[in-house]
Amino acid sequence: MTKLMRVARWLAHSIPPLVIFTTLGGLLYWGHHTGWAFPSFATVSGRQPAAEPAWCGEHSIPEEECVECNPALMPRPQSFGWCKEHGVRNCPTCHPELAQTRAPVQVTDVDRARAARALSVQERPENNPLCKIPDRRIQFASVESVEKAGVDVEPVWTSRMVETVPANGEIQYDPTQLARLSTRGPGTMFRVFKNVGDHVSAGEVVAIVDAAAVGEAKAALLQAIVSYRLQGRVLANLQQSAGAVPQQRIAEAESALSEAGIRVVTARQTLINLGLPIRASVLDNTATEQLANELHFLGLPTSLVTEFHTESTSTNLLPITAPQDGVVIQRDVVPGEVVSSGQTLFVIAEPAKMWLTLDIRQEDVGQLKIGQTIRFQPNGNSRTVSSTLAWISSDVDHKTRTVKVRASVDNANGLLRANTFGRGQVVLRDEPEAVVVPKDAVHFEGCCRVVFVRDKDFLKPGSPKVFHTRSVRVGTSDGRNTEIIAGVLPGELVAVKGSGTLQAELLRGKLGEG
Repeated sequence: MTKLMRVARWLAHSIPPLVIFTTLGGLLYWGHHTGWAFPSFATVSGRQPAAEPAWCGEHSIPEEECVECNPALMPRPQSFGWCKEHGVRNCPTCHPELAQTRAPVQVTDVDRARAARALSVQERPENNPLCKIPDRRIQFASVESVEKAGVDVEPVWTSRMVETVPANGEIQYDPTQLARLSTRGPGTMFRVFKNVGDHVSAGEVVAIVDAAAVGEAKAALLQAIVSYRLQGRVLANLQQSAGAVPQQRIAEAESALSEAGIRVVTARQTLINLGLPIRASVLDNTATEQLANELHFLGLPTSLVTEFHTESTSTNLLPITAPQDGVVIQRDVVPGEVVSSGQTLFVIAEPAKMWLTLDIRQEDVGQLKIGQTIRFQPNGNSRTVSSTLAWISSDVDHKTRTVKVRASVDNANGLLRANTFGRGQVVLRDEPEAVVVPKDAVHFEGCCRVVFVRDKDFLKPGSPKVFHTRSVRVGTSDGRNTEIIAGVLPGELVAVKGSGTLQAELLRGKLGEG
């Protein structure tokens, strides 16, 4: 009995696994011979579905609706081939009848001139004239399938586009309106009248130096004049006594007078070299005592002469005057300081006119011309200043490999500061009505740039849902929109959002051709 129970228990544990493995084996055998093809519900239920239309696998559209397989459904427009002028295939600028708009489009001489300007500014990306991609049409089964693919369109429109060459720049004082003042003779600073920020006028005294060389030159001039006048009287007396005086004596007196005159000229020139000119008429017609007073305060304005008119005032006073109108931007001297010739004591600038210098990349210089507009925005300042390109350097900086260009900037309001850095732009072209599309509408297909233009009858009931592949010549871009020089016209609708789906279909077609 015990043995029978053990056999029964073994069968109870062994039979279920055997059943499972037998079932799995049969299933595997059936699947291998049927290719795992399960019978349809119609076969099982005995119902037969309606026959489905044939599908065009190449163009992903029902075969009877495919415009590529059935050209009669949508005859292709006349092909005008490659446009050499604008660098696109089937150019709508030259043949506006190709535009996919409900109403006819007129292309004027203004439109053609705009395209010509854009092409003349600089070299533009070119398309391959042998490329056949612009002949492709991409078709959807329905409007709903377009929406499911996430394809959205926007119209081609006109907008202002400014094409520029960007560059870093700096605002500086105009060197032609910058003066560095120093003394013409060494000495001690006697008075300082101007400080940094003070306005000065041309000829105004900004400081006075006590220079021994000035006193020596004045004394030499005065002595030369006294000697000259004395020699003149001696010669006159000898000439009156010509019969009683030997001619040699008269000749000697004439020679002495000439030497005295030369000393006068030399002493006068010394004062002129020190910046203290004196008129020759003053030397000839002024009494000696009065002349000494004239020389004492030579070069000083009347107001300072009145202030300094004392017997104890030195005759060594040498005024330092401003050569131009402007503002003192630097002062490096104090009263009592010993100064030397050539030492810069003051710097005067005219801040109403500044220089703007830009560093242009070497490869961009060929696009620049004298007279182009420059726009500059200083760092930390929202205000943009405009000027005109006045100079282009003839050499390249050996460190930065850039070329310097310059413009003069009006700063009458005083808002610009010297040594300010910022970002500038040289305007190559300011187009008020450029043809533009969103940046995402343009695709590069390896040999040409294309957009996808929606067919003008797209929304008509029963019409094929087609996008035309159009080659385009692109111009400048502002980051959001791209200028189209040729290839589309205002009013046409181009795929923007989801246009990558159309590009993928285009790529699939190219792979199929390969």
